[in-house]
Amino acid sequence: MTDGPVVAVRGEAYREVAPELARFQVTATARERDREVTLTRLAERAAAVRVLLDEHAAALDRREAGDLRVRPETNRSGERVVGYHGSVTTSVTVTDFAVLAELMLRLADQEQVEVAGPWWSLRPDSPAHREARHAAIADALQRAREYAEALGARVTALLELADAEEGFAPMAGAAFSRRMEKGAPPELELDPQPQTVHAVVRARFTVSDPVLP
Repeated sequence: MTDGPVVAVRGEAYREVAPELARFQVTATARERDREVTLTRLAERAAAVRVLLDEHAAALDRREAGDLRVRPETNRSGERVVGYHGSVTTSVTVTDFAVLAELMLRLADQEQVEVAGPWWSLRPDSPAHREARHAAIADALQRAREYAEALGARVTALLELADAEEGFAPMAGAAFSRRMEKGAPPELELDPQPQTVHAVVRARFTVSDPVLP
């Protein structure tokens, strides 16, 4: 049992911060009539992708090649194999946004290579999460003091503090523009999407005896 009155409040904080990571996917494909030729072409194109990524290794947080697909293609009746299609997809996470556009363009310039993204995000351990939690606690305390003040009382102690929910906006795709000038290489401008961080806490405080009218 708790002696004295108790006030229960919800503290909340929103923060809009710059992204820390950009992720995109690059897919190399091959389609030939012969299965072995298809696999050979696919391996060559995947190797070319790896070479470009190796050149920008310092700007990468991680890269993961885990989606390999090879399938036969049949005629309309489905009875006869007429060719083979293969693809391998690599997920790339970049920390240096200064080279992001150039890297994506160079990859997209490779033969039979598709690039998708980027999607922006924060690191799981980003200081933005801690700052939002601290702000939510401060908001809860401020609300408790305002309620107590309205009753002619004051906050005396914290009884309970708990997370209610926390999260951030889903990773957003990029807004970009591409400029093509005669005789000049293509340029890509990427606008990193701000990330919304949200923290919520629930708190219970004891307050001194109110002074009621």
